[in-house]
Amino acid sequence: MGIEREIKLTLPADQVSAATQWFIARAGTAGHPVALANIYFDTPELTLARSKSALRLRHTPDGWLQTFKTAGNATAGMHSRHEWEMPIAGEALEIDTLLQACDEPTVAAALRGAAPDLIELFRTDFTRTLWQVASHGATIEAAIDQGDVIAEVNGETRRAPILEVELELKSGDEAALYALADELCAQVPGLAPDNVSKAQRGYRLREQ
Repeated sequence: MGIEREIKLTLPADQVSAATQWFIARAGTAGHPVALANIYFDTPELTLARSKSALRLRHTPDGWLQTFKTAGNATAGMHSRHEWEMPIAGEALEIDTLLQACDEPTVAAALRGAAPDLIELFRTDFTRTLWQVASHGATIEAAIDQGDVIAEVNGETRRAPILEVELELKSGDEAALYALADELCAQVPGLAPDNVSKAQRGYRLREQ
């Protein structure tokens, strides 16, 4: 199990170029764009959502990943949560492998109970442009995400935009995340802390 720590910031559409140029200057390299297609699963009764967890398949240029996360805590854009992620063979969940890895009994029990009734609830399709940034002795993965949340509800296709910055701590002290976020916000107007995850956006889109 890992603890994911990241700061999420909403990015105004008219500041995408400014944020991109800031990261290029700060990291000393052009960003690396990656297309990510994501499928989120739950039961029709939203068993996982009620247990404050989320289950996702992600297709990357390198293959498929499955990820199980808790909602964790989010304050002023800082997200801290348990995460279990692993490569898998293809576009099919491998629940037994996740259960073997999951060492939080409550959420593991929710996943075990939900497994027979899981359905696709919504998708998030976006391009993630990545930089590795050094800050105060820490290594931080910086990303600009641009795309959509997509949900099919009663024959209707619903969409909501994704446009955000994510700063994820890879090594070092958490204070470095805040320092880098402060640097960025001082140079790029309009950025704001965002406590809502992509999974939460998907659930809200379905509930409209």
